[in-house]
Amino acid sequence: MIGPVVVPPASRRLRVDHVSAVYAAARAARETGRAAGLPQVLTERAAVVTSELAGNLDRHAINGSVVVQRSPIGLGIDVLAADDGPGMADVGHWLLDGNTTTGTLGTGLGAVSRMATVFRIRSVPRDGTIAAARLLVPGTPAGRAAAIGHFCLPREGEVVCGDAIAVAELTDGWTAVVVDGLGHGPDAAEAADAAIRVFRQNPDRPLPQQLTSMHRALRTTRGAAVALARITPHRLEFCGVGNVSGTTIGTGGRSQLLLSIPGVVGFTLPAIQVRHTVLAEGDVVVLHTDGVERTWRTPAVTDLPAHALSLAARVAHHHRNPRDDAALLALHPDRLT
Repeated sequence: MIGPVVVPPASRRLRVDHVSAVYAAARAARETGRAAGLPQVLTERAAVVTSELAGNLDRHAINGSVVVQRSPIGLGIDVLAADDGPGMADVGHWLLDGNTTTGTLGTGLGAVSRMATVFRIRSVPRDGTIAAARLLVPGTPAGRAAAIGHFCLPREGEVVCGDAIAVAELTDGWTAVVVDGLGHGPDAAEAADAAIRVFRQNPDRPLPQQLTSMHRALRTTRGAAVALARITPHRLEFCGVGNVSGTTIGTGGRSQLLLSIPGVVGFTLPAIQVRHTVLAEGDVVVLHTDGVERTWRTPAVTDLPAHALSLAARVAHHHRNPRDDAALLALHPDRLT
């Protein structure tokens, strides 16, 4: 292994239905930055970006929401904003410095684009807008800055999340894991944390051995569903147990479903099957728990294969089940090398 294991903590989602939510979102960005140990300058920039995106939702959008979270690559903060409309016909106009969505003096989307390491925005009139910003400390290779998108959201009303994700850079590729502790709340989180601890110990071990080690470690917990992916240049190994899934998405909306086998890691571990897939240029690998609705593979999502951040933002807003924990990890192999 040549890189650290990155385990982002639970994401924070705020519904933006009042101006007070704009201040709450900026406060969440500051708290996330401090918890991550980010420089104060970067933390304040993240708060400004969050305030601008949330402010646009408050002033103009229907059913707007913001997700604030620690970045899964490099050291930084992600801000994912989405709504159900009305959308913008000419996004490029609003990205010019000096133009704001209200016609008044303000930072504007142009300043957001300039402050963020990565900024993606897509807007369709009457459909809505997806905006995703990532702010990283200097030093992250530019090509990798947009290589991974994610979210890890607890069930509404819960403080802790029973789902978890982790990624690790190896000498010849990357390994990723998505874990869904059975149920929700502290007991589910305990099971997910136990699986992640095993992954941290040796992320480059063969995937079947990884699942076997997790199975032993989770016997004193309520158990979990686990999906694992090893990504090397142009190749993918996938195996999963329980109600977790994988998908590859390619250009033109082409997609391939990666199914897990029935079982519960920690209770009933079936014979492990590893699926080998050839990855084409531009493919994105997506792993997710069952808190993500099966209907997420819509053209509005699969038409965004080059933007893992935008994909995560749209799925978090439109295809997350609020009655369950939900986690998704999207990786762009071409940008991980």
